[in-house]
Amino acid sequence: MTVTELKQLINARDMTPSVSTEREVSCGYTCDLLSWVMAHGEEGMAWVTVQTHLNVIAVAVLADMACVVLPEQIDMEEESLKKAESEGLCVLSSPMTAYEICGLMASQGIPAHT
Repeated sequence: MTVTELKQLINARDMTPSVSTEREVSCGYTCDLLSWVMAHGEEGMAWVTVQTHLNVIAVAVLADMACVVLPEQIDMEEESLKKAESEGLCVLSSPMTAYEICGLMASQGIPAHT
């Protein structure tokens, strides 16, 4: 599944419109403890988090994730969005809860991280 397809699946708005959404999503993950995500992040991951600060972008870029997904229509800080765009990282915001987002990803065959 591509980020474009994930965006449609979870009815998300693209908060970084200049970034391509054609990247493949290899797995899904939800966690809000950045040090834990740093230890478990994977290339191609769709990371669901309520965190919105610059360090989220740094962790996602470090692991070469496909995208960051914010649940419950959370808005990301403008500075973080600018950094995400400059790094080529897609940020989505969905009206769904983190639980619903992960459930939908799993139902569509996106595995949990390995």
